[in-house]
Amino acid sequence: MRVTDLFSKTSKQVPSDETSVNAKLLIRAGYVDKVAAGIYSYLPLGQSVINNISSIVREEMDAIGGQEITMPVLQPKANWEQTGRWKSFDVLFRVRGEAGEFALGPTHEEIVVPMAKHFVKSYGDLPKYVYQIQTKFRDEVRAKAGLLRGREFLMKDLYSFHATEADFEKYYEKAKVAYRNVFKRVGLNAIETRASGGTFSKYSDEYQVVCESGEDEIIYCPGGDFSENTEIATVKEGKQCDLGHGPLVRAKTIEVGNIFSLKDKYSSAFGLKYTDSDGKEKPVLMGCYGIGISRLMGAIVEVMHDERGIIWPRSVAPFDAHLVHIEDTGTEPWVKEIYKKLTEAGVAVLWDDRENVSAGEKFADADLIGIPVRLVVSKKVGKGKVEMKERDKETPRVFTVEDLIRELS
Repeated sequence: MRVTDLFSKTSKQVPSDETSVNAKLLIRAGYVDKVAAGIYSYLPLGQSVINNISSIVREEMDAIGGQEITMPVLQPKANWEQTGRWKSFDVLFRVRGEAGEFALGPTHEEIVVPMAKHFVKSYGDLPKYVYQIQTKFRDEVRAKAGLLRGREFLMKDLYSFHATEADFEKYYEKAKVAYRNVFKRVGLNAIETRASGGTFSKYSDEYQVVCESGEDEIIYCPGGDFSENTEIATVKEGKQCDLGHGPLVRAKTIEVGNIFSLKDKYSSAFGLKYTDSDGKEKPVLMGCYGIGISRLMGAIVEVMHDERGIIWPRSVAPFDAHLVHIEDTGTEPWVKEIYKKLTEAGVAVLWDDRENVSAGEKFADADLIGIPVRLVVSKKVGKGKVEMKERDKETPRVFTVEDLIRELS
């Protein structure tokens, strides 16, 4: 992809109506376009990051037996009245049309449970696991944190259906492993944290990333053997960790995922039952597992940036390399040949081919956009050679094109 073909452009101007780091950098770097508070369009660079995160999440959900579906955003009022949440769900968008009243889905229990009634009849039909990556809507009062608290956002929600508590617990542990894999693969150190289960269960498990701009707060052991949300904390900071890792620490965090038991709350509301081996009817037990895809994108930026811009992990970056051509006389054929060889080798390259733009401006844009590797072609570097600098390092290295391809592969 050539920069001159890219739909979006970078901007030197910091958005005056944004306070969060993720919103400021994503807008300036041309990843998102703000429509209104908590509502953003994803531009080509941003959509690429979203797609990469979604692919990682899909792979991990598929690995634990998840089957992908897509459920409607528009949900009948009657379903929400049946669970008692039409009036009690405080951030529910309610809309009226010619066909009646509907909810814009903030979550999908009201759809997935009636759906499961069509297919779950006996113990032989269980367990089952379905998930979707779907747009969600929540009427947030404070939509001031960029992608971290949106009114419209992208989320992965998985629902599991079980005959027994033991079977649910077994799957719950599998989900924990999958979640750890997701966050590790996108480059985040997410701390598994005990939290309130709300109306569903006594406890849930949240995945929290330490960040000063976070809205949550945890007390945790840096050694990894304890973490609780301060809303339910049973110990105070400073207490020694049980495994000898030093004192517990209080920290601001960003929640990037959660998993919890639904028990039979929604299956009972809709009469979702199964017949066991003795011919008795019993309520289906459920679990729910959520990851905010767009929220995760915002969290990565909040954690991985410097004064110059974003620093994407390679696993989610929109391109593998950002190719900068310094406009020295006679070097145009060099950069064309290098771009051709890289793309033929499967390296995804964003080529800054802009003319009459200074090297300093191109370097500043490369840092702002945050692709993991910057490549420079110039007379100074030499014919058939490329200078490579990793975004999170200061010292560049020079490679032949062949060695560079091996390095990037």
